[in-house]
Amino acid sequence: MTKGVVYTGVPSEEELKQAGGVPDQERLAKGPVAVIECVQEIPCNPCEAACPFGAIKVGDQITNLPVLDAQKCTGCGTCVAACPGLAIFTVDMTYSRQEAAVEFPYEYRPLPEVGVIVEAVNRSGQVIGKGRILRVRQPKQFMRTCVVQMAVARELAGEARGMKRLPR
Repeated sequence: MTKGVVYTGVPSEEELKQAGGVPDQERLAKGPVAVIECVQEIPCNPCEAACPFGAIKVGDQITNLPVLDAQKCTGCGTCVAACPGLAIFTVDMTYSRQEAAVEFPYEYRPLPEVGVIVEAVNRSGQVIGKGRILRVRQPKQFMRTCVVQMAVARELAGEARGMKRLPR
């Protein structure tokens, strides 16, 4: 097994495939859907309670990894802000022919403005390309975690998980 989250702080592709939170290509092609990149069995389940569609199950054992029922998921993004580990995203491969929309938690200030071009980063925080801010949501039920939606080139959708922090 490649070195993953325990050694690097970043989940490996192997860990992500085994975790049960990554939708298959067929579901990704249908529209917005959550991607759960939680790979550590820790006591946590806010994502299960947050999902209004019952698409995320942790179960009675609170240390179980969350499992996504991608067919029930609408990609609403409520779970994105609910995850204290910042390990849930949404991906919309149907956004346009050239771009996908990726939604991620963002807990820094200043917040990006809609239309701004930013540097998209991967799970390790490395810049992988450009993104364009589509939406910034911060409703009260998100408990101060903002959810940012960014358009990226379609080929970056499986890797883009945030944006480089804006200067103050």
